[in-house]
Amino acid sequence: MANFKITVSDIKGKSLSKELKDSDANPLLGLQLGNETDATVVGLSGKLKLTGGSDKSGVPMRDDVHGSARKRVLLSKGVGLQDAEHGDRVRKLIRGNTISEEIYQINCKFDGELPVEAPAEESTEKTEDKKE
Repeated sequence: MANFKITVSDIKGKSLSKELKDSDANPLLGLQLGNETDATVVGLSGKLKLTGGSDKSGVPMRDDVHGSARKRVLLSKGVGLQDAEHGDRVRKLIRGNTISEEIYQINCKFDGELPVEAPAEESTEKTEDKKE
């Protein structure tokens, strides 16, 4: 019963969001950040590279923390730490690098360009409105 919101970004900087439920989300369970998977999960042809994510309360995933559990980690820079001065270290709550059922959002990088479909549909609707 895994439900994910997946955000896919391409090499040009465009992104799309999609919600995966139950059997569509099962191929992602157990994958780690940095792994590649087939993009047919979101309806694309190519590869997706997992880059990050967060759980339902907003705790970010970090690729150097192993497992899927939440852990309090001493950080000096990087993911999960916003304003740290030079020499400061802060203990923060971080989620591990493995995708589990507690994960809410997954961020991915697509190896190609995303198809542009939405503006084409909107432009046809606008031309029909002008004719009427």
